Amino acid sequence: MTSTAQPRRIAVLGTHSTGKTTLLKRIEMELRGHGLTVSRTGQLGKRAAAAGLPKMQHHTALSTEWIIAQGILDETNAVAQGAEVVLIDRASLDAIAYFEAAMAFRAETPHRLERERLLALAATQFPKYDLVFATLLDPDMPVDTSHDYDPAFRRLVDDRVHRLLANDVIHHQVVTSDPDSQAHAVDVAVQPCLKEELV
Repeated sequence: MTSTAQPRRIAVLGTHSTGKTTLLKRIEMELRGHGLTVSRTGQLGKRAAAAGLPKMQHHTALSTEWIIAQGILDETNAVAQGAEVVLIDRASLDAIAYFEAAMAFRAETPHRLERERLLALAATQFPKYDLVFATLLDPDMPVDTSHDYDPAFRRLVDDRVHRLLANDVIHHQVVTSDPDSQAHAVDVAVQPCLKEELV
């Protein structure tokens, strides 16, 4: 890739503890092993909480907007710093899925105009993504017991992620907890980057 080329952007979204960060770490290691410069965004939920914003089933329109906007800023900074590949841990639509799941969990209905505004903000990023992975919840896989995850909320997020992707007809690849699915996802992510590097 030349210095004037746009970086390849690979995004992942899905409910918590479904292997998103682990998948991106594996992709990053492979790419760095081939000499590519890689930038990885992430930890938006933790950073939102540190800023005093609610998260998980307490997610609000404000925290959703903060996460989307911060994610856009992180991606922009990665591009400005000259990364050849940008790995996006939690694509912009992920925040919408958490917002909708939180509202459903609390038996609340989001204001239509507010939801449309947030969707419009999230939608600005998807045309920039070269590849989108959506992890699929496997309820039989153990989760980190140090986190107080509500299983019903976790399922709601998984449902909203895949429903949003289907409704917006966003091309994506589903990644399951199966090791073969994970390995295939890494290969799908890495090989085009290496071909571009040879051009």
